[in-house]
Amino acid sequence: MLSFHLITLFPEACEAYLSASILGRARKNKKIAVAYQSPRDFVDNKWGKVDERPYGGGPGMVMTALPVVRAVKKSLGRKKGKTAIIWFSPSGKAFDNKEADVLTKFNNVVLVCGRYEGIDERAKKIIKTTGTLKTYSVGNAVLTGGEVPALAIVDAVTRRIPGVLGRDESVEERRIASKEVYTRPETIVWEKKSYKVPSVLKTGHHAKIDGWRGKKR
Repeated sequence: MLSFHLITLFPEACEAYLSASILGRARKNKKIAVAYQSPRDFVDNKWGKVDERPYGGGPGMVMTALPVVRAVKKSLGRKKGKTAIIWFSPSGKAFDNKEADVLTKFNNVVLVCGRYEGIDERAKKIIKTTGTLKTYSVGNAVLTGGEVPALAIVDAVTRRIPGVLGRDESVEERRIASKEVYTRPETIVWEKKSYKVPSVLKTGHHAKIDGWRGKKR
């Protein structure tokens, strides 16, 4: 079973998504496990403060290193097997289907979700000693935190685990899929105009259908 460990200040922002639909069933069927650790639980102050002003000046606040390191250490505990630690950065390697396949080979995947202006870089240097460190970017847009990228990775990796989708062909990248999909009814009428399903999809001729889908990819 592949275990995902999310290091996040906002587990409630992740749990609803990770409990629904395919991911929820994967957890129930013990294809994956999901656990959370909050850096706020590992601070040295009574206020639960996890951020400080950046050295060198500049706007915003930076997450301190040690609470993040302690949360990662706690999440792994005595767990055995291969561990991947995921760090998010706009300059990191683009996360894609190939990388998702790579992560299915690990036993533990730790996703470090930063906030504010980021995490003290020393945390990255320390935690890379506990597993294989991978720095990913999930897009060029700037987001509020690392939770959305983490959810994207859990989703992409989970659907590749045998048995999660029922049949291996359900993984779109392993079959000829089109960006255009259609279902019933055959004709939709909207404001006196008809919208029909492409005729090739109704032929039952699989070679022609695959050819059409290939052109639409």
